[in-house]
Amino acid sequence: MRYAILLDLEQCVGCEACTVACKLDNRTSKSIKWGRIIEEESGAFPDVTKIYAPMLCMQCENPQCVEVCPTGASYRRPDGLVLVDPKKCMGCKFCIIACPYMERYTNPKGYVEKCDFCVDRLDEKQLPVCVETCPYGARIFGDLDDSESEISRRMKSGKTVALKGEEIYRPRMRYLVTH
Repeated sequence: MRYAILLDLEQCVGCEACTVACKLDNRTSKSIKWGRIIEEESGAFPDVTKIYAPMLCMQCENPQCVEVCPTGASYRRPDGLVLVDPKKCMGCKFCIIACPYMERYTNPKGYVEKCDFCVDRLDEKQLPVCVETCPYGARIFGDLDDSESEISRRMKSGKTVALKGEEIYRPRMRYLVTH
């Protein structure tokens, strides 16, 4: 099993319903957003376009954050999810420095935290809250090992891109770009 999220940039309108739902469901502190939206504007009047790019943990298949963690607090489950055990985290921040996507945060209690694809919900056979909450269907979630799943079919379309370092980190969060 290899969970992944595909973000359809044509469908995302930057409403931040996903961000609010994540914050409420995961009870993150005021200054921490496990999911955020980057706004990119291009063109000149009257031909201006705006793209909203959701950002969260990329759930890399080759996670550098796990490699550098001296305590084993950052680890990969057998299903590939990259998680943090707050009881083992000593707050050294090596994983924060190693993350090429800048998607790890220091909790006010001193340990590192990040998006975990709502692992508790997944273990109960529910969707991640950001996927479930998106009113525009901009987030497609599924198992890449299931060749019949919507995410597998869309990933094979040739219209998906990953952020920097795709060949090194192999992120399982990708973007669908149709133009």
